[in-house]
Amino acid sequence: MIDFIIALVMGGIIGWLASIVMRTDAQQGIFLNIVVGCIGSILGRLLLGGLIGGGHLRGDAFDWRTLLTAFVGAVILLAIVNLVRRGRVR
Repeated sequence: MIDFIIALVMGGIIGWLASIVMRTDAQQGIFLNIVVGCIGSILGRLLLGGLIGGGHLRGDAFDWRTLLTAFVGAVILLAIVNLVRRGRVR
């Protein structure tokens, strides 16, 4: 249970940082930051996991590779959402 709570907290922080980088922070609340961070972790793991060996937020949430893959995945996710919603990446 504690791993799940840590994954949610880390997902929220990663999602918040990614939303600041992509300038969507004003449009997102805490819930969307958590969702973006957690889905970004999965996306980052799929895209970059083999390159730098990052894990899942539930496995080793404080490993720098896990945080990097989650952050990059969250930024990619927000870029895709911006592209679909606005027709351009911010």
